[in-house]
Formats: sequence, structure tokens, C-alpha cells
Amino acid sequence: MGGVKSRLGWVLTVLSAVLVVAACGSTEPPRDIPEGIPPGVGTPVPEIDFNAQGRTADLLLAWADPQADALNISAPALAAYAHAAAIMSDTSPGCGIAWTTLAGIGYIESRHGTYQGSTVAPDGTVFPVIRGIPLDGGPGIAEIPDTDGGVLDGDTVHDRAMGPMQFIPETWKKWGVDANGDAIADPDNLDDAALTAARYLCARGGDLRTAEGWERALMAYNQSGVYLRDVRDAASAYSVGTSA
Repeated sequence: MGGVKSRLGWVLTVLSAVLVVAACGSTEPPRDIPEGIPPGVGTPVPEIDFNAQGRTADLLLAWADPQADALNISAPALAAYAHAAAIMSDTSPGCGIAWTTLAGIGYIESRHGTYQGSTVAPDGTVFPVIRGIPLDGGPGIAEIPDTDGGVLDGDTVHDRAMGPMQFIPETWKKWGVDANGDAIADPDNLDDAALTAARYLCARGGDLRTAEGWERALMAYNQSGVYLRDVRDAASAYSVGTSA
């Protein structure tokens, strides 16, 4: 990310390029994935009470459950993306960020919190924690000396991208927010990470309902045209109800 330069996302992109998807036995024709930006907004998110007790993303599970299998996103993860987008719609209506964009980023960064066998708990927490490689200035890698004493990312020499949305410690310390109601801003909790990403994208992009705003936001998250297209493709797939 402009500040959140994730190398894990690159690894996942390479891995996805060698996957073979078998459609044997499927009677449903493949869906056309829209091109262009911004991606479609997907299934409308119902209004919920953000001031309710506990994990308010749970109020969206009835919305997420029927779509989870088709999108290949766990219901807690899908609820986290929609929850973040709904909060931003209420608090920053000029931004217009859609849950599909957050899900597109989550897919590229960590396969929705499932990279290398991690899982998303009902409260949104991802375990085992996901950490990127050391940002040590190697070939094609930014050099970011340690900024948090290893407290957040576990590395006292160099920073590492953290969690399902792959924030570096410096960015998390500035933008991190609690979204699951436990009073802790946790980069390894998908509720917190999705809302933090949404806040960052809205601040950097402005109106994400425009092509210019969406591109500006995504390039701030990761300065790569390839990354932007990969997120767009995933988000566009989700917008028509199919998996990335």
C-alpha cells in the first residue's frame, strides 16, 4: 500500500497464474466478467446498526451466507468487506467504495485470509497470522528498516507487510482502526483490516465511483499497474456473483 507495498500479493499472483480451473460437470455457462474501472458494486449491502453490541459485521452474515460458496469467500470474510463498505457509505458518502473492491484486494493480498492454511475465525481474526517477506531492499523489493521494534510484525530488523490486507507497521499505526468491537485495532483481524483499507483508499482516491478516483486509490495502495488490473479482475468477478 503506498505505504502498503505488499510482496505477498505478488507471490499469490504468480501462484494463481499456474492454477488450472476445472469446470467439468458444471451446467452453468461462464459469466462474462466486466472490464474497465471502477469494478461493479455487486450485491447491495443492507443497512445495519453499527452501534450494536459485539461484532456488528455478524449482522451481515444473512447477506453473506447465500453468496459465500459462489464467490469462494468465507462468510466472515465477506461480511467484513461489506461491513467496511457500509460504514464508509454512512460516514464518508462521497467516497463510494464498494465491498467488491475490498474483496478484490483481499483476494490478491491473502486469498481472503487463507494464505498458507490460515483461516478466518467468526470474529474476523486470521490465524496463523500472515506476514510478508522482510522489506530488505533485495531485487524488486522496497527497503524499509524496522519502524515498530518488531511489536507488530515480529521483525526487529526490517518491516514486513502484515495481515490479510498486508499493511506495513508504519501505515497501520497511522490508519489502523477497530471494527469488530473489541477496542483493539488489529492488523490480523479482517474486520479491522478491511475498514482500515477502506479509510485509506477513500482518503487517497476521493470518489472511488469514478475511474480516476478508483485508479488513484489503488495506485496509492500498491504502485503497480499489474496489481491494479489483478484487483480489478477479482472485484469485477465478485460484482457478477462469481469467484475470482
